[in-house]
Amino acid sequence: MHKFSMIFLAYMASIWTTQAQTTPFTVFNNKGEQVNFEAIIEESKSAQLIFFGELHNNTMVHWLQLQLLKALQPENEKLMLAGEFFERDDQLTIDEWMAGWMTDKTFETESKLWNNYATDYKPLMLFAKTNTIPFIASNIPRKYASLVSREGLEGLEKLSEDAKRFIAPLPVTVDRTLPAYAAMKEMMHGSSMNLDFMIDAQAIKDATMAYSMQEYLEKGHQVLHINGSYHSNFYEGIVWYVRQQFPNLPILTINTVEQADLSSIDERTRQSADFIIVTPTDIPKSY
Repeated sequence: MHKFSMIFLAYMASIWTTQAQTTPFTVFNNKGEQVNFEAIIEESKSAQLIFFGELHNNTMVHWLQLQLLKALQPENEKLMLAGEFFERDDQLTIDEWMAGWMTDKTFETESKLWNNYATDYKPLMLFAKTNTIPFIASNIPRKYASLVSREGLEGLEKLSEDAKRFIAPLPVTVDRTLPAYAAMKEMMHGSSMNLDFMIDAQAIKDATMAYSMQEYLEKGHQVLHINGSYHSNFYEGIVWYVRQQFPNLPILTINTVEQADLSSIDERTRQSADFIIVTPTDIPKSY
């Protein structure tokens, strides 16, 4: 009987191992407890602003973003979708496409699309369009962020008033002591580029994405914002700028990480967001 028990346990262990290796993702809360994806959905319903931090080329996470949008949509007239993956000067084109005034082909020709738009972001946009969910293009135009990386924030002052409409109101405060910005500077130590200007370029992106949602948050809309995890991890980046205007706003953050082992997360990762989605390191990538 003992021998049989040992064989049975070994068999069950082999099944568990196989299942663990084929699990597409696990979810943890900020206490380090493993929960299901429905826990994110339930907590999101009571948040006015949700940051879904992604790894841009992780296909599983983009699918989960779509599932969260679908779960929030029913009977929610205040729901809006927002994203880093479109720049603010594309907003008019997006609005016209949403209104049905142009074909998908024309829209995609006229807009500045990320190279994985078709596989990762188009499903979100089509669902939003079909269900009349307004979309906010939140990111600063890349050319202006690039200008800051070369000349600092002062470089923006020479822009026309029309150009400044696509940027957070100047002057923008940058706290370079924030851990995320300080870590960025440390990581780039030794670079020939001006590191303070690089931090400023990151900060103007964060400030502009926060500013893009301000009007709608003031009106009581619920916003699901899609962005790279580093823009909202540890409640910094965009979250920090939102908090300057809305210190008491109900905010929920989601981080995405890739690990070989999906069964646990370390202490630092646990502290990075309200929920952490862990996917395998060999998850299919869109690029």
